[in-house]
Amino acid sequence: MDIIYMDLEASGLGAESYPIEVAWKCPATGLSDNFFINPDSISHWRYWDEFAEELHGLDRERLVTEGISAEAACQRLNEALKGKTLISDALEFDSFWMRRLFKAVGVSSEFTMAGLEAILSAERLIQYRFIARSQFRRHRAMQDVDDLILAVEAVSVEQTEDS
Repeated sequence: MDIIYMDLEASGLGAESYPIEVAWKCPATGLSDNFFINPDSISHWRYWDEFAEELHGLDRERLVTEGISAEAACQRLNEALKGKTLISDALEFDSFWMRRLFKAVGVSSEFTMAGLEAILSAERLIQYRFIARSQFRRHRAMQDVDDLILAVEAVSVEQTEDS
């Protein structure tokens, strides 16, 4: 099974937040994608958290200019990831924002999402968390996916060396 890692950035952490950047990567195949979502493509997506903007460095104007519509984002994700399982290190948040994206355009996702426990044992998950805490996360989707992959690979190398 090829593991596909994903990350989302959002307009904030509040209940009214929505996804603004999506990235995914499959290290085994080299396939990946990264794009912005235009918040103006959904009329009720108005919530904006200045603190979140400070973290990820993306302002609303850039998203409007460079982002694709929410509908195009759902289509792009479904076409590329149909039948796949995406791995997230923040499943509660990422699945919330992914559901919000697909619900906003009235489309069903054709992939599933899972947390790290789907690929790491409890012991390896603890080791992963130590490594992840030492990483400087930039809060940009593809950079965070790359950091996630590095941390999982570090734990996996330890696992094969222990065997």
